[in-house]
Amino acid sequence: MTEHKTIYSAYAAKIEAALTQLVGEGALPEGTSFANVTLEPPRDPAHGDLATNAAMVLAKPAKANPRALAEQIAAKVEQESGIASAEIAGPGFINLRLDPAAWLAELQAIDALGDEYGRSQMGSGSMVNVEYVSANPTGPMHMGHCRGAVVGDALSNLLEFAGHSVTREYYINDAGGQVDTLARSAHLRYREALGEDIGDIPEGLYPGDYLIPVGEYLASELGDRFKDVPEEEWLPFFRAEAVEKMMDLIKSDLALLGIRHDVFASEAALHLAEKPDAAEAWLREHDLVYDGVLEAPKGKAPPEDWEPVELPLFRSTRFGDDQDRPIRKSNGAWTYFGADLAYHMQKAEKADALIDIWGADHAGTVKRIKAAVAALSEGQGKPIPFDVKLVQMVQLMRAGEPVKMSKRSGNFVTIADMVEEVGKDVVRFTMLTRKPEAQMEFDFAKVIEASKDNPVFYVQYAHARIRSTLRKAAEAGLAPSTDALDRLGDEEIALIRRAAQFPREIEAAAKAREAHRIAFYLYDLAAELHAFWNLGNDSPQKRFIVEQDKGLSGARLFLANAIGQVLRNGLRVLGVEAVESM
Repeated sequence: MTEHKTIYSAYAAKIEAALTQLVGEGALPEGTSFANVTLEPPRDPAHGDLATNAAMVLAKPAKANPRALAEQIAAKVEQESGIASAEIAGPGFINLRLDPAAWLAELQAIDALGDEYGRSQMGSGSMVNVEYVSANPTGPMHMGHCRGAVVGDALSNLLEFAGHSVTREYYINDAGGQVDTLARSAHLRYREALGEDIGDIPEGLYPGDYLIPVGEYLASELGDRFKDVPEEEWLPFFRAEAVEKMMDLIKSDLALLGIRHDVFASEAALHLAEKPDAAEAWLREHDLVYDGVLEAPKGKAPPEDWEPVELPLFRSTRFGDDQDRPIRKSNGAWTYFGADLAYHMQKAEKADALIDIWGADHAGTVKRIKAAVAALSEGQGKPIPFDVKLVQMVQLMRAGEPVKMSKRSGNFVTIADMVEEVGKDVVRFTMLTRKPEAQMEFDFAKVIEASKDNPVFYVQYAHARIRSTLRKAAEAGLAPSTDALDRLGDEEIALIRRAAQFPREIEAAAKAREAHRIAFYLYDLAAELHAFWNLGNDSPQKRFIVEQDKGLSGARLFLANAIGQVLRNGLRVLGVEAVESM
């Protein structure tokens, strides 16, 4: 489809046309760049519909006083169609007021584009790899994973809506010691399923009941074949089987939140394919890995058993890290960083940009992995933008008190527990009501509260109100109509103005890689819808359905339908259903 030119981009083009005229007249130098000229809503709506900094950023190259240049720009801009006035404010900002017809045209564009309104081609199809969740495959998904899962999935939706091609990836850490612990735990449950009294779960193994079905499955498939044999005979098989069953459980839990992945990359497969060896060879070839000795630990005397050991070191200081990092241990095994570097190298082969969603406890790793990706970019001659989003843990509360842990899952509250109690949409939207790096409390009582203080309810209620109004109108023989749009007043235009910001918010949020901005925007749009609705409580003439005035009712119903469309589009980006009734 042809991309809709938003009202902001359309009027930015008019500003550029006015500036181009001034270049032709010699008021601005030839070759003047307009790259830093912006067009935004003014902070105070009373100042106008749009504001531009054109005079402020172009005054220096023009060697002109900003207000004097603003007067020249304003005179040109006022000649453009759709602009009612251009007023100069402060040191040289220009506030524009548009003809109401411009906003009414945007209202009709919302209706015409429907589900596609706000979709952008900004990404131009570039491939972005978003890695999120990537939890160790040792048990069900719990609240420690939930926020990052929602953030990553909503960000993927957002990037796709903004024109990127997105690969949603899960990195399975199935090569570490925790997977051996999982296998031993599964073997214990296997013996239990065969009738053995295993007693209390030994310290160091996973105690959760979620492994009971795994043990029962293995017992039914294998009989007592691996009951009394040495560990080295059963460990590899149980490791593979347990990881597979845990990944089935994880995928099932994620599905409860409407979360999916395109790729499940295995760390074990990475090693099997000798990807770390290939990465090391490539990095040595480009002088990015060398054999050297790590410095003794700083700030205190080295441990008595510390001794300098020559290790292969990645030149991460070249890219801003505080020290070079080993990619292998003294025994030749790969460090976690060495494997992670190879994994990112693998991802970078197919993507134009990488985004990792990590828990805040990984903050210390960000600098070095960014250094690694920067090295790959330099070596391949292909810039690879790389962003790491750190997500804080969520504190679970119930009416202000910390939530007790779930007995059936070991020692944590699972995603399944949460979705069962409050529903997928409540969980998803709530996880996006704060910036990911900010601390968050999830209070089971508050997230289902029917009040303005609960963003989930407030936004969904706005959509439900609109749908209810449209159903009521249909029963009365009324329908949305464009016949009397010119009768919409200032309050309605203000609502259209907020709705028209949606495409701009999509692009800004996609550029910043911040899906929570859409949740914030939807709350603001819902607030304006509710505020307009409440006007009708005091004045029947302000209601969406005005008895005895079919024309005005049709226009307001057309407006309501368009606002509902924007709410639906935004909620779809967040992966939340726009409910029909509440």
